[in-house]
Amino acid sequence: MKPVRQKAVELLDLKEGDRVLDVGCGGGGSFPYLVRAVGQSGQVVGVEISPEIGINARRRIEKNRWRNVEVIEASAQEAHLTGTFDGLLMFAAADVYASEEALENLFPHLNEKARVAAFGAKLSSSRLRRILNPFLRMLFNLSFSTTLRPDYEPWRSLARRVEKLNVEEYFFGMVFLTSGSVVATKGR
Repeated sequence: MKPVRQKAVELLDLKEGDRVLDVGCGGGGSFPYLVRAVGQSGQVVGVEISPEIGINARRRIEKNRWRNVEVIEASAQEAHLTGTFDGLLMFAAADVYASEEALENLFPHLNEKARVAAFGAKLSSSRLRRILNPFLRMLFNLSFSTTLRPDYEPWRSLARRVEKLNVEEYFFGMVFLTSGSVVATKGR
């Protein structure tokens, strides 16, 4: 996971001093890469719905003595964000990138041309799909994800909001990494 997580952060094209949003941050697995990308003058804001998992993220912050990282305990749909962000990461956060309501809450806080990256599971369209997809469906049923079902193109909601969407598939098409820039809109 580390190489894919690192690549996802690199696709955000963050610079020293940038602000980045890590939604569905979990225990903060992406924080080291994000902190390195934005430097000490930047800021990392994680959003995590689970209080128990948020505790792990805060412990990671304390252990590493990061003063420019914070975690907001809320759903992506209801998170109260302030200011604007230069990047949005959604790593293994299907409840975020597949949710219109979540994206409607997050995208107004992104700067024009902010970079977006998402990583997650999808149904395989490979020749092995008859073997792989039942396994993936079982994993979805066992997870805490509230998305209705796994999908062949879970990035569809992102595609309406992101220019030059690039999608890479891995592991027989069962996982994807997608990235692009926020679509410029009037009034932004």
